[in-house]
Amino acid sequence: MAGHSQFKNIMHRKGAQDSKRAKIFAKLTREIIVSAKTGIPDPSMNPRLRSALAAARSANMPKDNIDRALKKAIGGEDQANYMELRYEGYGPDGIAVIVEALTDNRNRTASEVRSIFNKSGGSLGEDGSVAFLFDRVGYFFIENAEFDTIFEIATENDADDVVQLDEGCVEVYTTVENFATVRDALNKSGIDPSTSKLIWKPMAAETKSEQDFPNILKFIDALENDDDVQTVYTNYNFES
Repeated sequence: MAGHSQFKNIMHRKGAQDSKRAKIFAKLTREIIVSAKTGIPDPSMNPRLRSALAAARSANMPKDNIDRALKKAIGGEDQANYMELRYEGYGPDGIAVIVEALTDNRNRTASEVRSIFNKSGGSLGEDGSVAFLFDRVGYFFIENAEFDTIFEIATENDADDVVQLDEGCVEVYTTVENFATVRDALNKSGIDPSTSKLIWKPMAAETKSEQDFPNILKFIDALENDDDVQTVYTNYNFES
């Protein structure tokens, strides 16, 4: 019986992981389609598409899935008219939140996002209600990187900050104005970041205690599990 229960638990976890993986692939597919539709459908000439493809590869998205997404966009098979939307508000325990979404139904997405905020005890605000707590910056995440090489390229092209992480990963931050310059310099050096985009970086993090973990994590998970939500930014910083 113990073995049977363990097997069921493993299968349950695998099912949850597979479901989460499918959601991630669906979001990546949507970004690839939008990127290809809104620019030249050639990654060498479309930085956003190049970044979307790099993110898909980094997430181990099968090549067949990537190819199908490109064919849908280039061949006009995908008729959805996706809109890029941003929502701002306060979540549980007063954390500031910015949500970016890609949707073909503005009303549906607004209703679902508002419902998640309300159920968490938070509130959805107007545009600009929390954006003043964040900086809009360029961001690159580079895997299997030589820090010294990245640092030299980034600083020579006026990057604001270069951060060395564990396991050979490096983050680079830039101003919005210098984002393209740093991106092009990295690409010319044969460096292909797995993430290359403009993000919302909190100016100051709010520290939360361990007892706040469950409510905040449940809230963030609910947002990230929504099919239309692409990215969630918050200003929380859990205490260790």
